[in-house]
Amino acid sequence: MEIRVLRYFLTVAREGNITKAADVLHVTQPTLSRQLKDLEQELGKKLFIRSSHSIILTDEGMLLRNRAEEIVNMVDKLEAEFSSMEETIGGDIYIGGGETEAMKHIARVAKDVQVRYPNIRYHLYSGNEEDITERLDKGLLDFGILIQPADISKYNYLNIPAKDVWGVVMRRDSPLALKESIQAADLLNAPLICSRQAMKQTFSKNEFSDWFGEDFHKLNIVTTYNLAYNAAIMVEEGIGYAITLDKIVNTSTNSNLCFRPLQPRLESGLNIVWKKHHVLSAAADAFLKELQGEFSQTLNCQRIGLVQTNGVKRLIYTVW
Repeated sequence: MEIRVLRYFLTVAREGNITKAADVLHVTQPTLSRQLKDLEQELGKKLFIRSSHSIILTDEGMLLRNRAEEIVNMVDKLEAEFSSMEETIGGDIYIGGGETEAMKHIARVAKDVQVRYPNIRYHLYSGNEEDITERLDKGLLDFGILIQPADISKYNYLNIPAKDVWGVVMRRDSPLALKESIQAADLLNAPLICSRQAMKQTFSKNEFSDWFGEDFHKLNIVTTYNLAYNAAIMVEEGIGYAITLDKIVNTSTNSNLCFRPLQPRLESGLNIVWKKHHVLSAAADAFLKELQGEFSQTLNCQRIGLVQTNGVKRLIYTVW
């Protein structure tokens, strides 16, 4: 199976028409049709349902499209890394992460690196923990930004010097908007829009479960989300109250939404992670060195629990 043919397949899937795809690829239509037929024969599966004016991917075709995109992206990334192996450091750095204001710390480091190495380019990918770690494990990302709770045991990592504050985003005309902070009892009978990562029970200790207490399983969760933008739209339409991080949804004075922190206050730490035993490109290595200098030394640590001090709940780590 050739990379060139996979690129042909992806172009046809994107254009939905062999004639248009042939024009984009600058090949003849018969040549492109023959390549696709050979690909179907090689795989032993029908990839397209053809009509007079368009083509539709079969289930097998959609699977191949997903895998082909990963393969082609990996090849492009590898070619870029080798082409950047020159005396002057340059190339592409791929960073994935969830929505968090702590991204400004990463952005400052990225700017400092780019001033010294103007040929470095950054590519950002937004997603939740599952999205980011999957792409990290496949080599499609150099670094991932993970918000606790998250499993970082299989990665090298740095602690980002920031904390995210959890709270509730709601309409300004909602009853809870009259409160300065939100307690667990306020949410027991409310329709909630919750982060899938924060609510999942795969961690040995779930801080949200602890915060809500014994009534955690009685919560009326009407919607789950992985990124907050669409969750905010659901709030605006009156679907419910979104439990999310501060400063990632527009709650300025000209917005219909407002944010109220949880009480007792609940904060989450953040980590920037990268694969163990993985050789970074020259550009990614320069970025990592700048991160280490900015965020102090790399710490080996393990989360051991949640404590409350002066009304603030924090994740606690043992460090060695």
